Amino acid sequence: MTNPDGTYSLRDFLSKTAERDNPGDVFELESSKMLEVKVDGRVWSKLGAMVAYKGNLSFKREGTLEGGLMKALKRAVSQEMSPLAKIEGRGVAYLADQGKEVQILRLAGESLNVNGNDLLAFEDSVGYDITMQRRVAGMAAGGLFSVRVQGHGMVAILSHGKPLTLRVSPNEPLFTDPNATIAWSGNLQPQLRMDSSLRSMIGRGGGETYQMVFQGDGFVVVQPYEEFEAGMVSGGGSHSSGGSLGDLFD
Repeated sequence: MTNPDGTYSLRDFLSKTAERDNPGDVFELESSKMLEVKVDGRVWSKLGAMVAYKGNLSFKREGTLEGGLMKALKRAVSQEMSPLAKIEGRGVAYLADQGKEVQILRLAGESLNVNGNDLLAFEDSVGYDITMQRRVAGMAAGGLFSVRVQGHGMVAILSHGKPLTLRVSPNEPLFTDPNATIAWSGNLQPQLRMDSSLRSMIGRGGGETYQMVFQGDGFVVVQPYEEFEAGMVSGGGSHSSGGSLGDLFD
């Protein structure tokens, strides 16, 4: 029970914030901003996202040759580190990132592209690949690279506030701010377009404004926030909030 002044007794606080255990699923939301991951083998997460854990777990940055030669070549071309970490062993890990909302998706053979800064975790049964490679130095501070996840299993994505999903149809392309774009369906391949006339409406920096253009049949997920990360413009590498890559685009 909350007191009139907004305070709790210790007993009420412990009851309100205690871990809720729903056995069965590997991923479980402890709150809208905290993901519980039951690890029995290996799970992938965003670098720096672990806030607590129980059991016998190890946390390692994805290796340079992890996932094969092609991924290693992409990292060499981009001159960036991987945004991912392996959680291995048996136990429970708690993941969060900068107070963002967490959404759990269950893939059943589908594919999804996720902005690299907005991918929190995915099961080892889900395949992944970094899909944007050509550097666009200084074009957008949010970091233009994505991770394509596909297969069967659960994926957790992040957003500042509640996300909005917008449809894309062949006759009606969609234009989005790169810094507010979270994810898009696996069949869409966005293009980057400059429109200096929109600089006062989209984006906060000076100079030209860049948009992501989606054409075809699918969907795009956006957040009500423009995400600007330090160290994610030209030459920016991993950083403390989760080891994001720099500005990449294909």
